[in-house]
Amino acid sequence: RSLPKVLSAEDVERMFVATAARIAREPKDPNDLRLSALVELLYGSGLRATELVSLPRNAVAPDRPYLILRGKGGKERLVPISDRARAAVAAWREHVSSDRAWLFPSGKGHLSRVRLYQLIKALAAEAGIPPDRVSPHVLRHAFATHLLEGGADLRALQAMLGHADIATTEIYTHVDSKRLVDLVNERHPLGEALVDVTKRRD
Repeated sequence: RSLPKVLSAEDVERMFVATAARIAREPKDPNDLRLSALVELLYGSGLRATELVSLPRNAVAPDRPYLILRGKGGKERLVPISDRARAAVAAWREHVSSDRAWLFPSGKGHLSRVRLYQLIKALAAEAGIPPDRVSPHVLRHAFATHLLEGGADLRALQAMLGHADIATTEIYTHVDSKRLVDLVNERHPLGEALVDVTKRRD
C-alpha cells in the first residue's frame, strides 16, 4: 500500500483563508457558504467524499458535537465535529430548503462526488496550491495525519475514520515520520548524546 499524499497544516489554512476571502467579498453567496461547509467537514471530521455529499439535511445538529454516519458496509459510527464546522454548516443550511432531503442538494439528488472534486481542486488553485496535490481524499488524509501529529490515539483515529482494520489506520504512523524522528531524538536515552556527537563532527 502506497503512502497517502499529505497537505501541511499551512496548506490547509491557505484553503480556509481562500474560502473566508470569498465570503468576505460576497457574504450571502450560497456557493461560497457551501464550499466553506464542505471544506470544514472534510478536514474537520475526515469524512469520505461519498459520506460527505450524501449527508442528510439534519445530519449536523446545532446542539450536538458529533455526526452519526452510516459508512462502508452500512456500519454506523460517531464522528466529532468542530464548533467551526458546525457554524459553517449552520450558515450554509439557511440556504437549503426545508423540503430537501440532503445537506448538499443538487438537482433532484445530492451533490456528486465529481462536482466535489472539481470544487476542491478549484479552491486549491485559488489558494496557490497545485490542484493535483489536493482532493477530498487528501483532505481526509490531512485530518488523520495532523490528529496523529497532535497525539491522537490510533484506536480513536480508527473509529473516527471508519476503518474496519487498524492496519489501514496504521499507514498514518508511516506518514508521521518527522514526529517519530523528533520523538527518538527527544526521548531516547541516547538521543541527546547522538545529537552532541553529530555537532562535534561538524
